[in-house]
Amino acid sequence: MGAREATKTITKKPALEEPAREPLGQRKRAETGQFLLQVDRQTKASYATYEAAQEAAFVIKRGHPIVQVAVYDAVAGVKEIIELLKS
Repeated sequence: MGAREATKTITKKPALEEPAREPLGQRKRAETGQFLLQVDRQTKASYATYEAAQEAAFVIKRGHPIVQVAVYDAVAGVKEIIELLKS
């Protein structure tokens, strides 16, 4: 066998600063308000006041009367299911 050639070391340049990637899958959203808007038992948004959450719930319920829409009070632990009045 012959003599081995000298090895060459390759060095990588440092990568530019990249933000840390979040792991794939479900992640918990930051909840900013006390009242959570839930559609089919999935939290979609949070509101600081009950009235704002209730109005958003009615907008969704009017557009999609089949889905279950609720407003959950995170502090009191109470959920109110939103129903449309039949006329």
